[in-house]
Amino acid sequence: MSDACFICLQPIARGRYHPRCVRELFGTGQVPTIDVELAKLHTLALAMVGHTTLSGIQRKISLGLEGDRRTLQVSTEGGRFILKPQAQTYPSLPENEHLTMRMAGRVGIAIAPCGLIELKDKSLAYVARRFDRTDAGKKLLQEDFCQLAGKSPKDKYDSSAERCAKLVHRYASAPGIEAAKLFRMMVFVFWTGNGDMHLKNFSLLRGEDGHHRLSPAYDLLSTRLVIADDFLALSVDGNKKNVTRRQWMTYAERCRVPPRAAERILGEIAAAIEDATAMIERSALPGEMKADYAALIRRRGATLGGEVRLA
Repeated sequence: MSDACFICLQPIARGRYHPRCVRELFGTGQVPTIDVELAKLHTLALAMVGHTTLSGIQRKISLGLEGDRRTLQVSTEGGRFILKPQAQTYPSLPENEHLTMRMAGRVGIAIAPCGLIELKDKSLAYVARRFDRTDAGKKLLQEDFCQLAGKSPKDKYDSSAERCAKLVHRYASAPGIEAAKLFRMMVFVFWTGNGDMHLKNFSLLRGEDGHHRLSPAYDLLSTRLVIADDFLALSVDGNKKNVTRRQWMTYAERCRVPPRAAERILGEIAAAIEDATAMIERSALPGEMKADYAALIRRRGATLGGEVRLA
């Protein structure tokens, strides 16, 4: 990969992290160490979360900074960070998620501070700061769309993008604003080939002001890079595979997003292709995955821009 910061993915002259990025993510002057090997992390993660789907193949471990703020250690309660090591089934999922999250930030989607960190065995893991904790450690109320819809977690794929829009209009404090954010997110999920954005991967977060807003994005990755024929988890206008620009505009109506605002959002994502392609090239993904990801966002960007109809 080119010389890029393991947090912001922007060019860096020396080292792997910009000092300002380290402070943003960890709140410290240096990157904390994790003195645990990958094999042990898999065991710890299984004990914490049990068996899961594709996103869960990225085993999640809760971590907290020790008193010296130089070491991240496993924390079953009150951990401020989530760490996802390499998966045993699919390659480069941490690098995939880190890149996709940074691409989301590039197109105006709120994301939690996140980056890559090197484990004791030199493998890369994805780390993100929890957004449901205040600086004082208070836990904020977060309810995913599965909970809001009154569904069992096992039914998290049994829904649609339209149902998500209804939940936002029912429960968000400012539904018009949050519905536009949801529309942007759904378009991004399609653009990046994410087939695992089910109901539990969308949430409303109650802020310290008591207002319910869409939470920052989480669990964003391109499943198409590891499952070639993967399609959307939630249908858009009844479609999970070949969503056209016209169908996105129809979905905007269901979200009650004005046509001009929807056109602007589609245009902003389509216009981000060059910047996103540069980010892909600077990322830690293997070369073949970089090429596949760049080709995917170009094809789908053409769809969003109204040029052609593609899967």
